[in-house]
This record gives sequence, C-alpha cells and structure tokens, in this order.
Amino acid sequence: MGTDYVHGYTTHETRRLTDQAETLAGLLHAGTTYPPGARVLEVGCGVGAQTVQLVTANPGIRLVSVDLSEDSLAQAKARVAAAAPYAEVEWHHGDLRDLPFEDGSFDHLFVCFVLEHLADPEGVLRQLRRLVRPGGDITVIEGDHDSAFHHPRSTAAQSLIDCLTDLQAEAGGDALIGRRVQPLLQAAGYHDVRTRPCTVYADETLPHLVDGFIRKTFIAMVESVRERALAAGLRTPDEWRRGIRDLERAAEPGGTFHYTFFKAVALIPEGAG
Repeated sequence: MGTDYVHGYTTHETRRLTDQAETLAGLLHAGTTYPPGARVLEVGCGVGAQTVQLVTANPGIRLVSVDLSEDSLAQAKARVAAAAPYAEVEWHHGDLRDLPFEDGSFDHLFVCFVLEHLADPEGVLRQLRRLVRPGGDITVIEGDHDSAFHHPRSTAAQSLIDCLTDLQAEAGGDALIGRRVQPLLQAAGYHDVRTRPCTVYADETLPHLVDGFIRKTFIAMVESVRERALAAGLRTPDEWRRGIRDLERAAEPGGTFHYTFFKAVALIPEGAG
C-alpha cells in the first residue's frame, strides 16, 4: 500500500464505504458475473462493502478475500455473515504483494478501489497475475477525482477536491488513477483489456443518488481528510466550511453532480506467471 489509507479507519469511513457500495452496486457490478463453483480472489476487501455485493450477485462462488488490516477483515466477516450467511468466503490477512497462493489457483481476480492507494500499481498487478489461471480474468474498478464536476460551479469546492487529491498523492497513491487503468493492465502483461466509463449523474430527479452518492459518498469522502488538511495548513477552517457548503449546493434543488469511474476487464494470457 501507500504510506497510509488517506481516508482513515473510522466508523464514518466504514459507513461511507457501505453507502457507496450499496448506492453504486447496479452501476459498478453490472456484467460482473461468475458461475457457481468459480474460485475468485478479491484483494483489498476492506470492511467487506464490495464483498457483500460479490457474493449476493454471484451465489455459489468460492471467494477468497484479502486485506492488510485485521480490524477491517473482522468487520468484513461480520458484514458478510449478516448479509449473506450462505456465502463461502475464505478470509486471509496479508499483504497483496506477498500472497501465499499457488500459481493459477484462481479463475477470476477482483480489484476495486485498491490501485489508487498503491505506490506501484503496475508492479502489484504484475505480481497478482500469476495467481489466476491462463484464460481467467481480472476486473478492476477505480475512480478519477478530476471527473467530478458540479453545478453551481465553485472554486472553493474544487479547492477541497484538489486538496484530497494532493493528500492521497502525498500518501503514495493516485486519486486520478481511473484514467490509467487500461495502460496499467496492458503494461502489467494482461491481454484483451476492455475498459468502459461508469458515469454517475445526480440531480433532484434522482434523490437516491443525491443522498447516496453526492452526500454520503463524495462529500463524506472529502470530509474524511478535513482534520489532516487543516493540521497540515493546506486549508483554513473557513475555506473548508465554504468549500463543503458549495459542494452541498449540488445536492440541493437546482444542483447537479457528475463523476466517472472506470471499469476494466482483461484476460490472463497463456503461459502467464
């Protein structure tokens, strides 16, 4: 991983990740289908927000979920047990750069909101490739904060988004990695890389997205770095309040919001390793 997880390991962040997964399940998981019995590796499962979506949409898969944080894994176990007690999930605590699984032991690899936190995403993708059988596939989903734009337009709000991007870079990650997914997979040796944008658009006619995405996902994500930004002197408290207030206007009548995620599916070539 990078130096640390820029959003922090808090109850608020756990709630945000859950809200995000539930709000965007139909958008981000559309087309991600695995047959019963398929062995799937999910790296960087965190608190299990995406794990729940995987096992509920793909009953009968044999899922292995990995994370570096023992606390997050404990939350993930409890979350899946409550939401999908029938699911067959093997939990593994460890670094995704040094996993103990045999070459070619999985049919599919699922990586969601993980590469953005890595200092060397290409190297990690290259290491993970050996774990999937030739002819198997990888699914990668990442966002790109520069794709966020909203009405009313606000330089104060944009300043906070830029602050989040800068803090993530300082922590060793890349909040703009969505645009790099295709070239990263290509460079890491995957074949037939197919990438598509998954766009979220919200206005008052889409109240579930106004609440679930603008408020509970995006604004909550920006707010997660508030204390870090203020402590570093990157923004003043007044600047932060003004920026958040302007972001909130996008969730009010007359406001609009746009954001794009990038989803790629690629194949593991014959002779991979």
